Amino acid sequence: MVKSGPQAQKKTKAGRSASIQLDAQLCFAIYGAAHAFNRTYKPLLEPLGLTYPQYLVMLALWEDDGQTVKAIGERLGLDSGTLSPLLKRLEQSGLVMRNRDPRDERQVTITLTQKGQDLERQALAVYAAIGQALGCSMEEAAALRDGLIGLKQRLNSEER
Repeated sequence: MVKSGPQAQKKTKAGRSASIQLDAQLCFAIYGAAHAFNRTYKPLLEPLGLTYPQYLVMLALWEDDGQTVKAIGERLGLDSGTLSPLLKRLEQSGLVMRNRDPRDERQVTITLTQKGQDLERQALAVYAAIGQALGCSMEEAAALRDGLIGLKQRLNSEER
């Protein structure tokens, strides 16, 4: 919870409110944590030949293969302009196939190839390594994740 009232009104040496200091911002802490996650994932994903966004797509497909581009985009919060080139690279790597729906050519379904399915076993090591990098229990990690999911849901409900 963000503090308000007398605590939030403390002044810095320059006479500015402490509540507008960069390090006091929740958004900056989340931004920094996201960058730290990306740096942590990068060397773990390189042996798999995946970038972090590609890894997220693969996670979505390992969970539920045969999704439309639209469904993947909605699940990951990515627009088609970001997702389409990413899927094209995954297809060029031989991990997925893109197939147009013959009944509605606007719909493209993404399915895993055998190579894409096999990559899931290797990805388990990524999950374990991230768990170690976090340096907390599975329960603590789950509580943090749930808190962030709740924050995202509250922020998204504010948009409507």
